[in-house]
Amino acid sequence: MTQLDSKSMNIINDNIEKLKQIFPEVFSEGKINFAKLQEELGTFAEDEAERYNFTWAGKSEAKRIAQTPSTGTLRPCKEESKDWDTTQNLYIEGDNLEVLKLLQKSYHKQVKMIYIDPPYNTGKDFVYKDNFKDNIKNYLEITGQVDSEGNRLSTNSDTNGRYHSDWLNMMYPRLKLARNLLKDDGVIFISIDDNEVANLRKLCDEIFGEDNFVADSIWRSTDNSNNDAKQFSSDYNHTLIYSKNPAWQPVKISDSAKQTHFKNPDNDPKGAYFDGNPLNSPNPRENLTYDLVSQTGYIIKPPKNGWRWSKETIQEKIETGEIRFTEDGKAIRRRTYLCDMQGLPPSNLWIDLDKTGHNRQSKYELLKMIPEDIFDTPKPVKLLKYILEISGTKEDDIVLDFFSGSATTAHSVMQINSEDCSKRKFICIQLPEETDGKSKAYKAGYKNICEIGKERIRRAGEKIRTDNADKDLSNLDIGFKVLKLDSSNIKTWDSNFENLEQNLLDSVENIKADRSPQDLLYEILLKYGLDLTLPIEEKNIHGKIVYNIGYGALVVCLDDEITIEVVEAIAEYIKSQVVYDEEKKKRHARVVFKDKSFADTNVKTNAIQVLKQFDIDEVVSV
Repeated sequence: MTQLDSKSMNIINDNIEKLKQIFPEVFSEGKINFAKLQEELGTFAEDEAERYNFTWAGKSEAKRIAQTPSTGTLRPCKEESKDWDTTQNLYIEGDNLEVLKLLQKSYHKQVKMIYIDPPYNTGKDFVYKDNFKDNIKNYLEITGQVDSEGNRLSTNSDTNGRYHSDWLNMMYPRLKLARNLLKDDGVIFISIDDNEVANLRKLCDEIFGEDNFVADSIWRSTDNSNNDAKQFSSDYNHTLIYSKNPAWQPVKISDSAKQTHFKNPDNDPKGAYFDGNPLNSPNPRENLTYDLVSQTGYIIKPPKNGWRWSKETIQEKIETGEIRFTEDGKAIRRRTYLCDMQGLPPSNLWIDLDKTGHNRQSKYELLKMIPEDIFDTPKPVKLLKYILEISGTKEDDIVLDFFSGSATTAHSVMQINSEDCSKRKFICIQLPEETDGKSKAYKAGYKNICEIGKERIRRAGEKIRTDNADKDLSNLDIGFKVLKLDSSNIKTWDSNFENLEQNLLDSVENIKADRSPQDLLYEILLKYGLDLTLPIEEKNIHGKIVYNIGYGALVVCLDDEITIEVVEAIAEYIKSQVVYDEEKKKRHARVVFKDKSFADTNVKTNAIQVLKQFDIDEVVSV
């Protein structure tokens, strides 16, 4: 019986396998011949000192961290969730680096849009350093961010010689892992201020590719300037946009409020129109410099650069009515119909406060739901809705935010779904950073940022339904599953020979004593790379609980004292759920038991043979 691997996807091994498929000739005895690889890529040795290279202190270690598999897991927390059995949304608590590693199998190339508002490098508290162990309390202590009593220790002061390097080392592995989750037509939006925008641009050029840079959009973040500014009032933030594919196009936005110049004074059957005169050619050519004769016999000379089209093409457009002579016959106009307008490319200057909101507005939004004034820097829902629109999200696309903060992204996804009746899904990830003991949030009962985010989602969803009482929003998903980062449910071997006897006794039961079957079930989903919101049916078979995940995609039994009768009954149940594949002569079902579940070793051995008789050949133990 195969043992389930307790680590997350090994990105290095996965990349090597992909490389083998493309360039099998560069492998010798299982290793890469880099000289041959260079030849296959048509590159030549360069003088490294003269080559452009973006680097910083700790970059190699940041790369290594991105490639190191996680040994953690995500534990379900049903009591803090909403609509657990039906929701397709996830709220995950934990260090986002480890969580992103754990999501690599389940959500590889599944995310349509990522939005993040990472910590700005201001020289104040800077908590993201990477060394995960067990849970968040241990994580913060190990990384020197808090002492044993939970008091914060670390800052990223601008007097620190690694001021920029520390920030880049935090961002690099997270962006590297995030890129793997984007669909081929996916896109990422990153909010940032002036302190690190130049470095972030170079970092994203390296990770996503220079060709995939889309825009540096300027968002006007305030509705009034700071009169106390020493030099210039900082009234904006940057939003760096990178696509997974250079062919990606944003959705064109049709702004009817700015199209009031379209009229229909002569009752044109095609509707409102605008008679413009953009007929001059941007590229002057000799064959485009010709005269036109109007209906009155007036000779119309070409513009300085010539006409936009050939004489034949203009004649065709005159016949269709797209191009018309003025009443006096001394000029021509091109008629553009409003019904033909497909919208305009979005501008990278986001200064329309009605469209993208501002920071003061976002504070009011949060105060309407949680009046205690508990979060300082939320982003406005309007901004995220605009990003959701121009990024092309629709239907059941997945939206990811791994610096979730006050959960504006989740709020915005629910809001836009209520407006266009789509079923976009969100995954929010947030470090449960403790709130300051003197803060309004702490005094209001919110001990960490995650508690703020979860409460906002609960209240925002209900408010959306209340505000739209006249609409049928019964299918609107305003729930979320809460999962929390922790160490694996499976014990690791302790090689401490001083405690050898105890270690041998502990290894008899390899599942940690404080973990539930549901904890172990979700770790199995992660290792198999299954969607964490798949439907899970519980079935009682001969007194044992059997989990049917994704309508037979995976069947799991984690009870003890499993007998052959139970195994046969599980096999019969799978037969009723999973269609037999005639071509491959088996059922596409995977069955998982605990390693110590079986009544004795004979049952364990015979279980595999029984399941094979039912054409099930993938049986795994944990």
